[in-house]
Amino acid sequence: MSELIDVHAHFVTADYVAAARAAGYEQPDGMPAWPSWSLAGQLGDMDRRGIARAVLSISSPGVHFGDDDRAAELARTLNDEAAAIAAAHPDRFSYFASLPVPDVDSAVLEARRTLQGPGAVGVVLESNAHGQYLGDPALEPLWAELDARGAAVFVHPTSPVGWEHTALGRPRPMLEFMFDSTRSIVDLVFAGVLDRYPDLRVIVPHSGATLPVLSDRIALFQQLFGAAAGTMPWKDAMRRLWFDTAGTPFPLDVPVLAEVAGTDRLLYGSDSCWTPTQGVDAQIAALDDAEPPRDATSWRELTTRNARRLLD
Repeated sequence: MSELIDVHAHFVTADYVAAARAAGYEQPDGMPAWPSWSLAGQLGDMDRRGIARAVLSISSPGVHFGDDDRAAELARTLNDEAAAIAAAHPDRFSYFASLPVPDVDSAVLEARRTLQGPGAVGVVLESNAHGQYLGDPALEPLWAELDARGAAVFVHPTSPVGWEHTALGRPRPMLEFMFDSTRSIVDLVFAGVLDRYPDLRVIVPHSGATLPVLSDRIALFQQLFGAAAGTMPWKDAMRRLWFDTAGTPFPLDVPVLAEVAGTDRLLYGSDSCWTPTQGVDAQIAALDDAEPPRDATSWRELTTRNARRLLD
């Protein structure tokens, strides 16, 4: 069995959950409860699944709960804990640093601090930060910092502003996350961020959410109504982005994504610990049972080869 590299592995800590609950996130994004996580459990699951290395990150709702100073402190604490895990197990773990956006000044400082230290291979940003999307001009100093370092930017979905009117009482990861990822990445591309910062390596989870199936429509609207001056064509942007396979990659999602974006930037992602054990196991089984891509002996081989090129 070929090894996997998991670019979408979440962790939580007791202090983080306590801070989120104190801010009112008792059922985060409409999910029934917070998941549990332990280092020993993570390592055991990785060994059982043939995952050689995982990139840890904090999921939605991120670290900013309304207070800039507390968000910066929480980001530092979580990043230091992730760095300690990576230092203790350098062959098994690295991490995407959490940033206290929309406080851009603090986010730049934290990116600079963490990306100079051990274990950090990039940063995680939510698809929006209290309504601030990735094409917002306020983020320019952060993009400049990340581009200068050639950082990987893992864009994790979160609930959009106004979810109370659109989620219809259902858990937001089912639909709202997918549409917010789509909205955020389109905004990033149409605002010309990828053009201005060519060394950014942006990762979109969940097989690109709804981007692959909407790709022709997005390209048409770009042609008809335009985007920022000099913005790369949408179909070129789809081959510039990286994508992970978290969720239900087969039989439908990954084949469509591969047709639109190619296969040389597809990565494996488990979405543990937010995805229950049986869900991750079923996802890996689907990955292993799928017909291999044309340019590899298996999806494990392909995604691991791509992940090494991205992270090493």
